[in-house]
Amino acid sequence: MILADALPVPSMTDMIAALRLDLLAKLLLSVLLGGAIGLEREISGKPAGLRTNILICMGSALIMDLSIRLGLMGVSQGGARMGDPARLAAQVITGIGFLGAGTIMQSRGTIVGLTTAATLWVVMAIGLSVGAGDFFEASGAALLVIIVLSGMGTIEHRLLRARRVVSGTIRTMRETKFDDLELVMRGGGIEVRSKEVYDHPEDRTFELKLIGPARQYDVVAAALMRRNDVLSVKFGVGE
Repeated sequence: MILADALPVPSMTDMIAALRLDLLAKLLLSVLLGGAIGLEREISGKPAGLRTNILICMGSALIMDLSIRLGLMGVSQGGARMGDPARLAAQVITGIGFLGAGTIMQSRGTIVGLTTAATLWVVMAIGLSVGAGDFFEASGAALLVIIVLSGMGTIEHRLLRARRVVSGTIRTMRETKFDDLELVMRGGGIEVRSKEVYDHPEDRTFELKLIGPARQYDVVAAALMRRNDVLSVKFGVGE
């Protein structure tokens, strides 16, 4: 029995195109890079940890790949380019802002979560780079992010422990005594070098010169704002 024509054997390029193995490689790399950053965040006990960073990185890579494919769909069919391939991916940059805003919390003058929000934004950018096929650039960026998050933490901790002289302004109710405020500041490791008191018809203002660890000023400000007789607290750069 003679076969008419043997079926053509698909080439490796055809198999990759049909099975989208290139997209699979992008998704796997995005999981690896996002997971490496997320692992550092998980170890540090941050709210956006391993799974969050993986999903953001992988989702960004998928959307970037889709955006490029949609933009080049007309070209592959012999026609003109269909729109801007970066338009869909650009919406990711806007959308990640809402997710990052959810990680930033403000509590009586103290803001926390900025580093976590910035990390999510960078992970999104890494995912977009992977989706665009810039594997080397994305891997290098992920490595730098890990170095910054893990290595710079020690340097930042030392800087925050350094003693700084700053000026401070505290607005309180008219009957507030400075001894009560100073007790709170001393409890946080902040010493008062000098003070001036200004009484107004509706409040009392203390102009202060303070010295103490840099990290404690936010802590002391939050503690002062928890008092019912304190209206506002502002610590600025001094000497």
